[in-house]
Amino acid sequence: MNKKRSIFSYVAVILITAIITFGITNGISLKVGDKVVISRQNYEYYEDLDKTYGKMISLKNYIESEYYIPTEDKNFEDGMIKGMFSALEDPYSVYMGKKEFDDFMTHTSGTYGGIGVIMTPGKDGFITVVSPIEDTPGEKAGMKAGDKILKVNGKDVTADKLEEAVAMIKGEAGTKVNLTVLRPDTDKTFGVDITRQNIRLKTVKSKIMDNNIGYVRISMFDEQTAKDFKTHLTRLEKENINGLVIDLRNNPGGLLGQCTEIADLLLGKGTIVYTQDRTGKKTYEKSDASKVDFPYVLLVNKGSASASEILAGAVKDTNSGVLIGTTTFGKGLVQQVKPLKDGTGFKLTTAQYFTPNGTYIHGKGIEPNIVVELPQELKEKVGLSEKEDVQLIKALEVVNEKISNK
Repeated sequence: MNKKRSIFSYVAVILITAIITFGITNGISLKVGDKVVISRQNYEYYEDLDKTYGKMISLKNYIESEYYIPTEDKNFEDGMIKGMFSALEDPYSVYMGKKEFDDFMTHTSGTYGGIGVIMTPGKDGFITVVSPIEDTPGEKAGMKAGDKILKVNGKDVTADKLEEAVAMIKGEAGTKVNLTVLRPDTDKTFGVDITRQNIRLKTVKSKIMDNNIGYVRISMFDEQTAKDFKTHLTRLEKENINGLVIDLRNNPGGLLGQCTEIADLLLGKGTIVYTQDRTGKKTYEKSDASKVDFPYVLLVNKGSASASEILAGAVKDTNSGVLIGTTTFGKGLVQQVKPLKDGTGFKLTTAQYFTPNGTYIHGKGIEPNIVVELPQELKEKVGLSEKEDVQLIKALEVVNEKISNK
């Protein structure tokens, strides 16, 4: 009996020792009176947390106890996260609440309620119009690329709260929104009332012009753009077009994958674009050998941004087509969009992109092969006729010349 008890005691001691050792080495805390014993590793971790976030927690506690009305933990959490993204000082990296994120995802899917104007936070602190989308209330009201939105319904708005301003501008079809706008080219400030519509975007349009030249207008790159472009291109090819004009003017960009699918149809075998992350790792998007067998031209301007510039840069660097118009917007940063479990989400800049020749266009844009400026009196006009559109006229001239040489 004593022998069995001794063996049992021995096993028990081993087990207890093993549990204590496991607890200490793996960070399981042990209570000793009113104190807790933890591993050195965990102690250093909590010490580092206190150094990093102690000030914030202290201020949060003070606000909760002293603010003149009760506070909500959820508001604190969202505010802290927004502040974390804001600290990056990158206008393209942003945390979005549930409604903001829903609105953002709806927009990229191609249907939403609003005025149809693409905006970006400008470095000058103003919300800047990248471009109005074709055939939307914003374009019809005369909004231009480069316009600065100062107020929405009389309330001041700034670049650091872009998503809040976007939420104010969007709304039910048939309702009105008033914008106070600064136009830098003229240094004039004016107000404009715009009636919201359900924006159902048709991002690709096409027609056949003189001398059987195809014309394709891409207004932005959403989830359906590449598919629609292929449909329009196939239709034009069945008409045996001799050449093609692709109009990317005032195209604010959109989904990278849609852009590279279209580039793959145009370029032949080679690099479309490559991205580089913080570690220097490069990721290449490639096109295969197949391509269109007729000459083509891309039309670009200041409102051509992001994915539009990727396509334009690839065409220019590979000499597969000709760029005509004016220097593009200059956005060379790549964002990842991530949804979170609670319905919120964020955009984070994770890489820079470079044209096939290694050109970094951020803040500079892409200069066309042939620069054609619109006359000043036409810059203010909404909806140019074909006879007035000197950039399109030049594009057709270049395509015709290439057809003759071929």
